Amino acid sequence: QVQLVESGGGLVQAGGSLRLSCTASERTFSRYVMAWFRQAPGKQREFVAAISSRSSTDYYATSVKGRFTISRDNAKNTVYLQMNSLKPEDSAIYYCAAGLRWVATTPDLYAYWGQGTQVTVSS
Repeated sequence: QVQLVESGGGLVQAGGSLRLSCTASERTFSRYVMAWFRQAPGKQREFVAAISSRSSTDYYATSVKGRFTISRDNAKNTVYLQMNSLKPEDSAIYYCAAGLRWVATTPDLYAYWGQGTQVTVSS
């Protein structure tokens, strides 16, 4: 059982930056594909970014490509999401997820989830 804990969310003005972190309890963290999803009120959970187990490959949703960067530190069991040039439409609860399939962009393909961290971007 992998436990994931996100942090780093908050309130930021449009154009600003935030860095989200997600730390896993599992010693075999490095074997998992890690991803970030987000969910705004009244909307479905949507894929944001994913990174392969050894950090060799990453993949982004079109809406965030060029603004967000996913990275991981397997020695620290942590995955990050650097978010730059934030827009009000980026406001959502952000979740990290762990799975074994590359590249998986739908929530049902991830077995483990964090509790989420709120990101609010003011205009």
